[in-house]
Amino acid sequence: MCEIFIRANPQSYQCQARSLRLHGVATSIRLENLFWEVLEELAQRDGMSVNQLITRLHDELTAHRGGEAVAGNFSSFLRVCCLRYLLLQEKGRIPADLAVPVRSLDARAVLDGLPASWVEAEAGATH
Repeated sequence: MCEIFIRANPQSYQCQARSLRLHGVATSIRLENLFWEVLEELAQRDGMSVNQLITRLHDELTAHRGGEAVAGNFSSFLRVCCLRYLLLQEKGRIPADLAVPVRSLDARAVLDGLPASWVEAEAGATH
């Protein structure tokens, strides 16, 4: 079992910091190379650069949760985004066809029926 994991290319788990500007503010984000690869695929899929994708995710997270949530651990949020993207593809919720932009998908349909640990409850939802 462990050979599946230990035979990973060591470069895939090397960290790389990238500098970018979020609304004119210079910042850097440090992620493992494998996460940068997934972010690149996700960005290309929707016709954006990685910096544009990160800015959009930052803005939408800020609008949804507030600035404190973003300041908490944005790098971890990006890692979870990558993992969710891959898991949702594996489950057939996001098409494997990279020509289909993620922005074109119905988010409610993608998220419907997923485990509670994967999706926050909607405001006002009763269980």
